[in-house]
Amino acid sequence: MHNSVKTLLATTALFFSSQMVAPNAIANSGCSFDEASQGFIATCSEEKKEVIITGIVTTDTLAKDLPGYSEEYQNYATDAAQIDALKTISEPTNIVVIIGTWCPDCHRETPRFMRLIEAAANPNLTVTYIGVDRSKLDPEGLAAKYEFSRIPTFIVEQKGKEIGRIVERPEVSLEADLVNILK
Repeated sequence: MHNSVKTLLATTALFFSSQMVAPNAIANSGCSFDEASQGFIATCSEEKKEVIITGIVTTDTLAKDLPGYSEEYQNYATDAAQIDALKTISEPTNIVVIIGTWCPDCHRETPRFMRLIEAAANPNLTVTYIGVDRSKLDPEGLAAKYEFSRIPTFIVEQKGKEIGRIVERPEVSLEADLVNILK
């Protein structure tokens, strides 16, 4: 089953289950939808009834299924000069992006980053998105492999070693900061 359908089903199930339970009971119950075999886990924050996606997150899920991501993605104008510089990167580079689907900074920066990676269209730049909950954890422990305290955190690696980071928000722009790290 496609992740967006799972998100919809999980949200619908959580909504209807909360309508049948006394308000105090749902606040203390915790809720989740789990299908770890496909790496998709959605949990519910009782305070805001929001869906939090943890573990490996696909760009399709982010761009199409989360409020605000698609709009920010579509509206972001990349810096052409910086994108041209990213197109010339010849060293295989992995970028791990640790995000919270509940986080306002992630709602701003992650779609922009997705857009710039798409614009660069460089096969030497690979990206892995890892979603964390409000405790900055994911059930598979993927994010725990990296030391971080704020999100989003963009960890740039070459030859298996970290060569730089962008934390929370870029100094200049995501493109310029990434080019600077990769110099």
